[in-house]
Amino acid sequence: MDQSRRELMRWQFELTWSLFEYHLERLESEDFLWEPVPLCWTVRQDADGTWVPDWAETEPEPVPVPTIGWVSWHIGWWWSVTIDHARGRTPRERTEITWPGDGRAAVEWLRGLRGDWLAVLDGLTDADLEAAAPFPWQNDPEHTVAHMVGWVNAELMKNAAEIGQLRLLRVASTG
Repeated sequence: MDQSRRELMRWQFELTWSLFEYHLERLESEDFLWEPVPLCWTVRQDADGTWVPDWAETEPEPVPVPTIGWVSWHIGWWWSVTIDHARGRTPRERTEITWPGDGRAAVEWLRGLRGDWLAVLDGLTDADLEAAAPFPWQNDPEHTVAHMVGWVNAELMKNAAEIGQLRLLRVASTG
């Protein structure tokens, strides 16, 4: 039974990834930093050339529209930290997760995280899936590793839809 449960979660992840890949394959370098409205969050180079995301400790109202660059950093951040937790490593701080600096590099970074996540999924047993989730609920016994895997699938699907919509809007707005 643990095979089929894990395989169902992996199937759901792969379905989500295939929908994401549809957009990843079509992204142009101009897509990443395109700002569709004046109130946007993006990634910017700091004085030493590191790409850092716009950020607020408390979510502003209204919430700024993210650029594809920002959303790709956001995926890289939460996924890197989730993988750290799943592998029993000390999770990195948000400020330690930096955007690679260009669209192609960001896509390759995300594809690399996919490979890392598949390795995590393939190593899970039924007992692992029933253990308390180390993230994002910080070992709350009500939320298991299976919940964490489901959260990754849902979060990735949401972020893939955001990137896809932003890409479509940019293409439609430039004729």
